[in-house]
Amino acid sequence: MPIQFKIDHARRLVVARAEGQITLEDIETFTDAVVVADALPYRKLFDGRTAYGKYTDEEVMRLAARVSAYASFERRGALAIVPAFAYFELASRFVNLGKSDRLVRVFLDVDMAQRWLEEQPEPRV
Repeated sequence: MPIQFKIDHARRLVVARAEGQITLEDIETFTDAVVVADALPYRKLFDGRTAYGKYTDEEVMRLAARVSAYASFERRGALAIVPAFAYFELASRFVNLGKSDRLVRVFLDVDMAQRWLEEQPEPRV
């Protein structure tokens, strides 16, 4: 799977790293795995600095709708996205499409993303 991830239940943290070509289906598989592992309320770091993909506007909207639908299940933890520089605008557009009460930010530096994520409160159940 092009998206490798670890779920740390003790720290309530998901760390994902995407490498190479990533499809919409890869992202959906990852998000579904997080839901199945009961880790939706955990903080998440998605490191996509070495990943690439080609996504249509429809696919971006479809993914934003899917992620927004997860909010009806339970509270979602903060999400820090670190895309490759060329995908910063796309990641920002995705975040804007899925606006909610969830804390989400896009970063170009993984250390800044980690520091921000550690400062975020856990969602209330």
